[in-house]
Amino acid sequence: MTDLALSAMAPLPLLMAALPFLGRSGRRPVALRRLAEGAAVAAMAGAAGGGVQLLFAGPQTMHLGTVALLRLDPVSATMALLVAFVGWVVVRYARRYLDGEAREGAFHGLTLAAVAAVLVLVQAASLPVMIAALVAMGLILRQLLLFYPERAEARRAAAKFIRVWGAGDLALIAATVLLWQGMGTVDLAALNRAATLPASAQVAIGLLVLAAALKCAAFPVHGWLTEVMEAPTPVSALLHAGIINSGGVMLIALAGLVQASPGAMAALVMVGGFTALFGALVMLTQSAVKTALAWSTVAQMGFMLLQCGLGLWPLALLHIVAHSLYKAHAFLSSGGAVRAVNAIRKPGPVAVPGVGAVLRSFGLALLLYGVVAAGFTLFIGEKSAQALALGAILIFGVSYLIAQGLADAAPGALTWRTMTASIAAALAYFGFQVLAQALWGPALPAAPAPGALEWALIVLAILSFALVAFAQALFPLWAHHPATAGLRVHLANGLYLNALLDRLIGGFRSPARS
Repeated sequence: MTDLALSAMAPLPLLMAALPFLGRSGRRPVALRRLAEGAAVAAMAGAAGGGVQLLFAGPQTMHLGTVALLRLDPVSATMALLVAFVGWVVVRYARRYLDGEAREGAFHGLTLAAVAAVLVLVQAASLPVMIAALVAMGLILRQLLLFYPERAEARRAAAKFIRVWGAGDLALIAATVLLWQGMGTVDLAALNRAATLPASAQVAIGLLVLAAALKCAAFPVHGWLTEVMEAPTPVSALLHAGIINSGGVMLIALAGLVQASPGAMAALVMVGGFTALFGALVMLTQSAVKTALAWSTVAQMGFMLLQCGLGLWPLALLHIVAHSLYKAHAFLSSGGAVRAVNAIRKPGPVAVPGVGAVLRSFGLALLLYGVVAAGFTLFIGEKSAQALALGAILIFGVSYLIAQGLADAAPGALTWRTMTASIAAALAYFGFQVLAQALWGPALPAAPAPGALEWALIVLAILSFALVAFAQALFPLWAHHPATAGLRVHLANGLYLNALLDRLIGGFRSPARS
């Protein structure tokens, strides 16, 4: 065994601390609860130590004989620190949240084991290690989703999850076999450096994309992700802030290999873009806080897949980091969300923009974006076409803000706040893009030059997101139309795709208690 990185040791204290909890499922004394939090702190210290080690010693790979086990590079170091931090927050929160539960001990043990499995995944240096981590994560999460096994909804969500997750595992295993047969290696570094790819490798890349889409709960197998609310809130935070990113982590770890297949990249753009649009539309119709957050995750994972398909790997990694931190906070603070919103000082009544205001807002937002993009290009360097297109998609959300401020009934304070937020959003996009490129760009492939297919997909994505943003801005004007009311009901139910999946797996038959 060589090149032992400190971050590679991070899962060990979690696994060691999980054993006393998993032995017996009853309530645990305060000392063992503190042990769980201490193990999470130790894992976070190991991840941080790995980052320091990377700065002074450079990238490393830990081997067992000729098999690559774990790696230390800018991508893995970032993800290990993120996972350890979110794991510590979830464990600390769960100490109070689960206090008094009959199966409190089992919950802490499963949570620690889940965080350990995710730490192994984000540092995996070969496909077999990645597969082992993903299988372990699926089995552990299934038990967490069944924390209240007497609830039929929890059993149904767990049944759908394990089928979708297991299908992703099978796709990844098949891809691994094909890559081993065609290229003679399953090491991530060797696969990413491959100069030529046999036909079997092209098929394997397609299977990798399929596995990533299944792991990220992409359309149309997203239904299980919106039903995990039957598990305790810390499970939702751990899932939406960590485990659901597995598909993106896998794609980024194999970025050089995946980018060698234009067809796979195009598939990511189409699947990711449609999932993002669909999830965002359904999210707007939800009335429950946690359900809206779940649909938000569906949309965000779709957008992350879109970024991967455009070859914007550093931005996709930045998206994972930002979304994980935001979504962990959102779920753990969801109990006081209504109270927090009501306490916000509002500058005036909600302004309803007309068609003219919305058109002006789109023009102003694109003009603002163009000015900021030109400034960054002049002083920092030229941006790729994919990065500019992604920024245009993001700026449509800014145009929605500007539309509120330009409405005829909008108070001056609202107009000022929306304009300030819009400028800040444009500056933040390019600023964080520069930061992401500096941190992870050298370790990831550059975005490819777009061809005819890529340009067609970019234009289609921009027009699709623009249409949705335009419709959202005008929604108050046609929200009370009878046709709109019916559409809202259908969207609120996710166009009933989840019900179809339930019927396929027999979820409506209330399976026996696990």
